[in-house]
Amino acid sequence: MSFYLAIDAGGTKTDYVIADEERQLARVRTGTIKRLRADAATAAANLNQGLVELTAVTGIDMDVITRTCIGTAGESVPLVADWLHEAFRTRVAGELLLLGDVEIALDAAFPVEPGVLILAGTGSNVAGRSRSGRITTVGGWGPVLSDQGSGHRVGSEALRAIFLAIDEADSKDSAQPPTAVLPAVLEFWGLASLDQLIEYANSTPAPDFSQLTNVVYSCAQRGDPLAQSVLKREGEQLAHLAYLAIRRLQRIDSDPSWVPAIAFTGSIMEKVPPVRDSLLATLRTDFPSIEVLPGIIDPVTGALWRARLGVLP
Repeated sequence: MSFYLAIDAGGTKTDYVIADEERQLARVRTGTIKRLRADAATAAANLNQGLVELTAVTGIDMDVITRTCIGTAGESVPLVADWLHEAFRTRVAGELLLLGDVEIALDAAFPVEPGVLILAGTGSNVAGRSRSGRITTVGGWGPVLSDQGSGHRVGSEALRAIFLAIDEADSKDSAQPPTAVLPAVLEFWGLASLDQLIEYANSTPAPDFSQLTNVVYSCAQRGDPLAQSVLKREGEQLAHLAYLAIRRLQRIDSDPSWVPAIAFTGSIMEKVPPVRDSLLATLRTDFPSIEVLPGIIDPVTGALWRARLGVLP
């Protein structure tokens, strides 16, 4: 009997599934093993924890694994890829497939079928598969260069909007607080003043801006215009990436009238509806009849499909 290991290595968490040819045998979750988000010691400790828990639950040792598939953002970055290859070479037997996180999610949503997968969690990315089987990606260049609609962008753009609102309020000599997001951020980060926020936000290494997502969403739910505007704008910008992916797939298949179905994955798509709603409303201005798969895709099932398949179609 063959055993397969599937891993979705995200920016804050890692999901592990061990399976045989027919069924999943166990699933566990640890902190991130992505080296862009954790130091080597932390990533190694999280990986060890996940593998030990899988063995404890199933009784299956890692030296009998036939094939492992890992999906992660930054799979082409040497720091990420080299560490994962070395870490698994010394811990897990069998072949290793290292793919992008959005690619395994695409496989989970549309195995061998055409479609577009929109991922937004700590980071963001869009991937599409044409009817001819070609895969293309848009975005996913990291938090400094892209990540539209991600938790990182929601947090960082909310801070930028706060300080613009402060400047605008000062120019109008307004006594009203510019937004409820400011005191909420100060409370969340345990800061006592605006000066402390400026120092903390500009510190090196930078804080994890994605942690502010729930703060912004909570303020938006209470009617704060700044928070609502940030979430709406991030949805629109992520929709633009999806638009580019769809147009690229149409060119690949030489069919400008074909509109692929779309699916969602990631914590922002699951837990922050205003971003998803804004994205869909924006996309439907260009593609009114676009089909949307229900629910949120579980990317690790795509990694398992690839691990069982053993080749990249």
